[in-house]
Amino acid sequence: MVEKTPILDALTYIFLMLGILIVGFPIIYALIAATLPIEEVSRVPMPMIPGDQFMVNIQAAWEKGNLGTQLVNSFIMASGITIGKICVSMLGAFSIVYFDYRLRTVAFVTVFCTLMLPVEVRILPTYEMAANLFGPLNLMWEKLGLGAVAGWIAGHDVEINLDFSLLDSYTGLILPLVASATCTFLFRQFFLTVPEELCEAAKMDGASAMTFFRKILFPLSKTNIAALVVIEFVYGWNQYLWPLLITTDPDMMTAVIGLQNLIPQADDLPYWNVAMAGSLLVMLPPILVVLFMQRWFVKGLVEREK
Repeated sequence: MVEKTPILDALTYIFLMLGILIVGFPIIYALIAATLPIEEVSRVPMPMIPGDQFMVNIQAAWEKGNLGTQLVNSFIMASGITIGKICVSMLGAFSIVYFDYRLRTVAFVTVFCTLMLPVEVRILPTYEMAANLFGPLNLMWEKLGLGAVAGWIAGHDVEINLDFSLLDSYTGLILPLVASATCTFLFRQFFLTVPEELCEAAKMDGASAMTFFRKILFPLSKTNIAALVVIEFVYGWNQYLWPLLITTDPDMMTAVIGLQNLIPQADDLPYWNVAMAGSLLVMLPPILVVLFMQRWFVKGLVEREK
């Protein structure tokens, strides 16, 4: 029996509309500002009637912020992080659930504990590794005194200084952010719900572990993968601190970092209309991904029957 509660329904819709208004007002404000000339944007209060300068401001933001190159960099970075996280997490969860080896529980707990570490805690050692991938080998060579041993064997001083930097590269933007405890945990929990009979039947048919993974687990995980694609793409697209640290070449900057070139400085004219137009351009790709995969995203979050 379904009870009719008109008062409760009305209050629910009222609070829902208020929530939508609060969340959506900044976007509406930015959209209106992107359509106005600088004279209108500088007025206090700013008029809330859209203007006719939208395409002019979009073109100005595109040229001034070099957004074409930066949007490509952001797309490559976000896509690489998304694909890398899903691949590494699926294989890690598959190993933890379906392979019986010592300390696998300890391995999972160790991975899970990294959720408690914010990015700022590990940002310095991560940057040092990206600045010189062979830095630990150089340190080991120095601390263990291997140079003296090699010099004694060779009869002269031997100095080794390996240097391989990931700064200002797509590899440096993507690789340090590929590991994900959250995705590993979610895939592990899903794999635990897969009936053991499927694994036993695959073994009886002579299927290898990777065949079972490729032909059974991967197809069953498609809805989960779709949900994580949306989450991780938006996560990768919105990265600010890491690209800010490792990119000094303007051609390697991401769109989120490039927005700072559009923000008016102290001695500049307040071109907030151009800045808002640039913000809308940078917001567009993740919005399109969410809209395009919305059905799969919701299905991946709520589906439980396999």
